[in-house]
Amino acid sequence: MGAVHLSTEKLARGFLVCLCLWGLFSLSCAARSGVSKQKFEVKKHLNRLNKPAVKSIQSPDGDVIDCVPISKQPAFDHPFLKDHKIQMKPSYHPEGLFDDSKVSTKSNEKEMHHIPQLWHRYGKCAEGTIPMRRTKEDDVLRASSVKRYGKKKRRSVPLPKSAQPDLINQSGHQHAIAYVEGDKYYGAKATINVWEPKIQQQNEFSLSQIWLLGGSFGQDLNSIEAGWQ
Repeated sequence: MGAVHLSTEKLARGFLVCLCLWGLFSLSCAARSGVSKQKFEVKKHLNRLNKPAVKSIQSPDGDVIDCVPISKQPAFDHPFLKDHKIQMKPSYHPEGLFDDSKVSTKSNEKEMHHIPQLWHRYGKCAEGTIPMRRTKEDDVLRASSVKRYGKKKRRSVPLPKSAQPDLINQSGHQHAIAYVEGDKYYGAKATINVWEPKIQQQNEFSLSQIWLLGGSFGQDLNSIEAGWQ
């Protein structure tokens, strides 16, 4: 009876060991499968974002700038912009907004105040192409998910009426803004000077932008944004 009892106990222990090993093996396979799936999604997303370039320029800060044909930029991947005709210059200006002397003066001012980008030291994109910073795998992995990369959270920008300098809201969003409201705007410009912005966590970022907004902060918001992030 003693021998039978020991034999049964050994079998039970052996079964438990096998069960644990099988569980660990399953978890390992699931983890590898999850990593492989994530890498596949990241690669697919990068292929969608990084368009074939006519020319690539290595920037001193480590970025790669791709000169992409203007018609191939990611914005035109949207189904509503299929076969969109690109208008390089406005066909007309609102009456009374500009006259010939003002247009000439503003063109000269633009040339005088032109600030080159760091990568311009090693070349520029030809006419008919646009510069696009090549998105890297690390850029995508810093996002909360692959699908969320490059997208802003809804209502991440406060309503102007509640905006105060250096305000910190419940989500930890720190911001300072200046805004003006009016009837019609045909353009805008701004001088932005930010010195050594600091971040503490990998999911943090700094941005400095000028926006032209139309609609409300609900479903019908349209924005044109320029600056850096």
